[in-house]
Amino acid sequence: MQTDSNSPDRVASTNNEPHPGKFLIPRSQRQRFFIQFTLMTLIGWVVGGVASIALEKIILQSLSPSVANQPQTWSILVRSLSNVVFAVIFAADQALVLYRYLPGWQWLFATSVGWLIANGVSTAWINYISIIASSSEDTLIFGFLSAIAYIISGIWLGICQWLVLRRYTAGIWWWNFVPSISFFWITILVWLLFIVQNLIPETYRTPILYWSGQGLTAAILGAIPAIGLCTLKRNLHPKTGVSS
Repeated sequence: MQTDSNSPDRVASTNNEPHPGKFLIPRSQRQRFFIQFTLMTLIGWVVGGVASIALEKIILQSLSPSVANQPQTWSILVRSLSNVVFAVIFAADQALVLYRYLPGWQWLFATSVGWLIANGVSTAWINYISIIASSSEDTLIFGFLSAIAYIISGIWLGICQWLVLRRYTAGIWWWNFVPSISFFWITILVWLLFIVQNLIPETYRTPILYWSGQGLTAAILGAIPAIGLCTLKRNLHPKTGVSS
């Protein structure tokens, strides 16, 4: 009997504990895992954002005059490339923590693809809603619909991550909604920042709101999935192959 190289037992064997137990993240490692995963998500958010913005500016500034005459086409292509760079860096930072418990490259691929799909879907819906809202005076309703579209788009990220987690954990169907829960809390906190913005001196308002929003977003994207990962139970009945 030969154990599948991608089985939970094989992945768990990389841990220091000889008997990791039924949970994906052993109890003794949860606090450290939560801190590391949240911190690396924050780092990935910042580094990925800086790298994608820098790449976008470098490419746009290096375009020849003949190419620059088609700004819309190249803007879409460059923006797509920068989104890919951000998604890969963001997912890779999380994978650096998760590789001790499941194959990191699978999480990197799933999270990158899921993030790009979720971002593309939410952007398309929000742009569509904005076009409709431009001909209406009821902007509050359309703002609410944009927030709903953003929250629901998280399901695509959840599905992609679920496709990886289901191989190594049991009872994982609810993970499909974890990113949407994160997006929901991001929306709530950004809304609260908007409400209290008048309390911030006008001179520092814009940078404070921007960096506060970015920091809270990254913290939530790290903390909520980290909590979810700590509750997952390992799949104790992995598929095995019979060798001759």
